[in-house]
Formats: sequence, C-alpha cells, structure tokens
Amino acid sequence: MTTDWLATHRALTRWGALLLPVVVGAVLALLRDPLDPSTAAMVLVLPVVAAAATGDRVAGVLAALAAAGSFDFFLTEPYYSLSIHRQADLELAVALVVVGLAVTEIALWGRRQQAVAQRREGYISGLTHLLDLPPDTTEQARSVAIASAITTVLGADRCTWDPGHPRWNDAVVDADGQVMSGGRRLPVERVGLPTDGYAAVVVRRGEQVLGHFRVTASTHVVRPTAEQLRVAVLLADRMAVGGRAGSDRT
Repeated sequence: MTTDWLATHRALTRWGALLLPVVVGAVLALLRDPLDPSTAAMVLVLPVVAAAATGDRVAGVLAALAAAGSFDFFLTEPYYSLSIHRQADLELAVALVVVGLAVTEIALWGRRQQAVAQRREGYISGLTHLLDLPPDTTEQARSVAIASAITTVLGADRCTWDPGHPRWNDAVVDADGQVMSGGRRLPVERVGLPTDGYAAVVVRRGEQVLGHFRVTASTHVVRPTAEQLRVAVLLADRMAVGGRAGSDRT
C-alpha cells in the first residue's frame, strides 16, 4: 500500500525529498556553534536515505543536492550564502552529494532485488500449488489451473489451453526460455511478447505434441525475463504429467 501511495503521489514525494533536507539544515543551523561540520553532514544524509527509500531515483537525487545546498547555506561560512571559502567545507559538501547519490543507487538496487525475490516466491508458490494437484484431476481443471499460473508468472492478459499444434504465425517459447518467431529469436526482454499475436508454450510427451498454452498480451507490453519463461515452460509441462491430454483423450 505504501509503495502504491508513493507511486501515485510521485510529485508530492519529490517535493518532500527537496524540502526535508532544507528543514533539517535550518534546524542544525540553530546548533551549529557546538556542532562539528562532519557530524552535521552525517545528519543531513538521513533525509537523503529517507528519499532514496521511496524507490524514486529523482527524489533521491533531489534530496542529495538539497542536503549539500543546505549544508553550504546554513552550516558553512559565510552563513546564509551559497559561497564556500574553506576547502574542508567544500570537500564535505561534495562528499555529501556523492554519498547521497550512492545511497540512492544502493536503495534502488535493494528494491530491485526485493522485487526479483517476490517474483521468484510467486513462481515457487505457483509450482507448489500445481504439484499438489491430485493425480485424478481432470484435464480441464488441470489446464485452467496451469493457465492461471502462467498468466500470473508472465504478467499476461490471459492464457488458454489448446490441444492442437501452435499456428504457423505464433511465437513459440522453447525449453530454455527463448521465444522464437519466424525461425528467429524474439528479444522479448526488450520488445516484449507479441501484442498483435500469440505466444505458445508447447507441451510434449516424448516426441508427441499434446497441445499448447496460448498466451495473450494485447493490452500492454509484457517483457518477461528468461527465468519467467522457463517457469512458464515448467508449469506447462504439468499437463503431460498424470491424466490424459491432447490427442490422448477418449
């Protein structure tokens, strides 16, 4: 919920990132006589960390620049001026900007890793759910469950089971998570899955094609990673385990 709120109120977040270091600098100005400049600079890093934690690079950069400006304006001689006469103060101001930018990038990297971990957890949950399907689950129920999991994993609009071969113009996801279209690899990590066609995840039992899951991504661009595509293939393969599928039906 917090992440959604920050994304919705991005402009407000950036204004807060810009103004908070100024407020902190003004408060520190009241204590500057007994306060060491290096300690003040460390305190000014805190609002930068808070801005970086929002996951917005622009907010983090604004906070870093505002923190350096506040340090210069409130805490270095001549006070209430953007001039710096002492080399040590200049070095601290520059270090404050560098540290602020570094903290922002580290925070963004951490959020990306968290997002990857959450996606991986979703994949594992989907696989675990499918592995728990009873052996006597009907083909229809199995296909619906797998199609739903593939839709979630890939972030697609929908996915349906088709007991036939893919159509000639369908993009095909292979076992390595590569998407082939017209005999060439489709760089889905850059251009996304086809929005004017379908992607097919083929299910085989030995050399026999049992059918395929037809993935639709027509309303938005979907750029799944190779890991997501490999998980989709593993999910699809559950159609070949237990029960009957495709041409094996009676």
